Amino acid sequence: MAFPGSRYARLIWRHLPILLAGVLGGYIVGTNKTEIRRVIQDVDYPQLNSTESTLPVRAAIVALVRNSDLFGLRLAMRQIEDRFNSRYNYPYIFVNDVPFTEEFKQGVSDLTKAHIEFGTLDHDSWKVPEWIDQERYDQVKRTAKYPHGEKDSYRKMCRFQSGYLHRHPLLSDLEYYWRIEPDVEYFCDIDYDPFMFMKQNGLKYGWNIAMPEFMDTIRTLWNTTQQFIAENPKHLAKHNLKEWLVDDSGDYNGCHFWSNFEIVDLSFYRSPAYQAYFDYLDRAGGFFYERWGDAPVHSIAAALFLNASQVHYFDDIGYFHPQVYTCPAGSKQRGRCVCDADQSIVQNGFCNVRFRNTKHQILYPDSPTAAYTGPVLHALPQVASE
Repeated sequence: MAFPGSRYARLIWRHLPILLAGVLGGYIVGTNKTEIRRVIQDVDYPQLNSTESTLPVRAAIVALVRNSDLFGLRLAMRQIEDRFNSRYNYPYIFVNDVPFTEEFKQGVSDLTKAHIEFGTLDHDSWKVPEWIDQERYDQVKRTAKYPHGEKDSYRKMCRFQSGYLHRHPLLSDLEYYWRIEPDVEYFCDIDYDPFMFMKQNGLKYGWNIAMPEFMDTIRTLWNTTQQFIAENPKHLAKHNLKEWLVDDSGDYNGCHFWSNFEIVDLSFYRSPAYQAYFDYLDRAGGFFYERWGDAPVHSIAAALFLNASQVHYFDDIGYFHPQVYTCPAGSKQRGRCVCDADQSIVQNGFCNVRFRNTKHQILYPDSPTAAYTGPVLHALPQVASE
């Protein structure tokens, strides 16, 4: 052992910087690009594209988040990594209306070996459009009685998620995205690749919670949609799911997929039908004069512009979004999910059951029975979906 005053100690201390540089240099040389990012935070990575990716599908896990969402997003990422992505390393893309802090970047980077992209929004995608009557809009915000009714930022978020997220430059090379949000939980080990499953089966839209919307937030959405269809009948899919959306009188029943979980073939959102529909809604002003959410907008579009066979219910993925969760049957006692299906009310809820039966009737018109014949819960609680 060399003591501080010995000749050996002096030699060691004299050459310590060289020794440390050699060790660090050897670490970096033998380390992959992801690990280097943990040492050098400001490495500028090229955008993921088809020639650089070795993944079977050009896909990413995507979220619109704020810097203040760091803890909630870390909770969600920990779940996604443990349940699925640690085996696949699909990249993450996070976008924000302001630049992300270094603390945020480091906080999410610590949880994954996957590539992460950070982006900001352009002005046009995060604004109150110039055709909105500001005086009328201010009056709406003062008098609205529904959740988030007074919030300017919430309406901007709904508009962005409806029409601009899929057009962000960071998503331009993607085929599919999986949307996540802060504070969500995944109850099941996902031992297959949902992106590949979607691609192999020709699926365009995947969901796992369906609920009724706050009708006060979408008072004119269905009428506006009907006007769009009347002017653009060519966009209706032949085997669409319109019957899932309407009651016996033909009025919108409020059913929609919760878009906080959605896995989507982005060619759907980029399609002429969807883009024309969004532009029509945007000009009508309902994102601001009411509070049209991206969930009913996505859902109505998927039900009308896609064939029933292209919309998939991921009933095997147990999922929690604050206030509501879905859980595969039997998960309390067995299997790769840990949750209590008895406490999960949405599987037998009206919107969920109506979707399953409507799709079954379209795909199997000669079938003598419905897909689901058990009890149906018609009085589910109305909770905010975004």
